[in-house]
Amino acid sequence: MKILTVSDREEPSLYSPGAAERFQGVDLILACGDLPPEYLSRLAAVYRVPLYYVLGNHDIRDYSTELYGCTDLNNSLVKFQGLNFLGLEGSRWYNGGVHQYTENQMRMKLLGMRPRLWWDGGVDIVITHAPPRHIHDSNDPCHKGFKSFHGLIRRYSPAYFIHGHIHRLFTDPSERITVVDQTQVINTYRYHLLEIEDGKIS
Repeated sequence: MKILTVSDREEPSLYSPGAAERFQGVDLILACGDLPPEYLSRLAAVYRVPLYYVLGNHDIRDYSTELYGCTDLNNSLVKFQGLNFLGLEGSRWYNGGVHQYTENQMRMKLLGMRPRLWWDGGVDIVITHAPPRHIHDSNDPCHKGFKSFHGLIRRYSPAYFIHGHIHRLFTDPSERITVVDQTQVINTYRYHLLEIEDGKIS
């Protein structure tokens, strides 16, 4: 399975003429926030595959009425090609804007997800806007990650934890990735392609 992940900044090469051929074989799109709804709808139309998204701290429009072919994954667990996907929106609270959460609020969101995670056998891929604390994050109030995400990683060992929010250019795809226990934490700023053999994670 080939997954296209995007966040924070539009990438015209993903929807320019011939994009579907250049990025051939994409089965799923995951969007990690701070992207306009028309961009997400365009990607879903170009690749004609499901698109799951979470919102970021700058996503202030009403996405529920503006998106075509896209599904909000916030606080949800869905199965796609045999894998479980979990989404969590937002950043750390810093000025009271939309999609901002205190550490305790995010912890309570995760606690509320436990019954569903237990029932569905855990999670394989997590998408968030903010990163885990001290992994790819910064120390200013807006860009601190969530400590509670470490508990999620320890408890469920997802194969991939994919986030946005932290703007950084990469010269090599491996620079995006930090391995925590058995989980690859990936900063998907702009876009990243993730390939999973046969759609299975061992």
